[in-house]
Amino acid sequence: MSVREATFLGFQNPVDPRPGEIEAWAYHPESVPLSTMPRDWDLLISGDVLGPTLFELAMDRQCPARRFAQHCMYIYAADGVRQNATNQRKRRLKKWVERAEEVGDEPMQIWAHNTRVLMTRPELFDHHDWMEGGLVRNPRRLGLFNRR
Repeated sequence: MSVREATFLGFQNPVDPRPGEIEAWAYHPESVPLSTMPRDWDLLISGDVLGPTLFELAMDRQCPARRFAQHCMYIYAADGVRQNATNQRKRRLKKWVERAEEVGDEPMQIWAHNTRVLMTRPELFDHHDWMEGGLVRNPRRLGLFNRR
């Protein structure tokens, strides 16, 4: 039985979910509504441990929780362009940007474009857009020459 076919019964520890739990939940998000998750859950899970899983979910056009995964990828990207971000995170982020540019659909190509803009011009970071889902709710390509 695949993750997509299985019924998701909940998180063992919602503050520290495992990749398989996130994947199972993403295909059955109605089983545990986001409104019942801990405050700032999106920020808690948008790190290196779950990053690969979230990226794959964000790339999956059939995933019911895809927009949430895309939102988490914007958080991951914003964190990955900070000066003190690890080299591993920067390399991983660059690899995902390249993959999204090559095989992603429009929402993920927009994410890749926006991430490249932020990598080039980190001063264009806007908390609402990157951390609160603004770029997922209102998808648009950021301009490299936006003024701040």
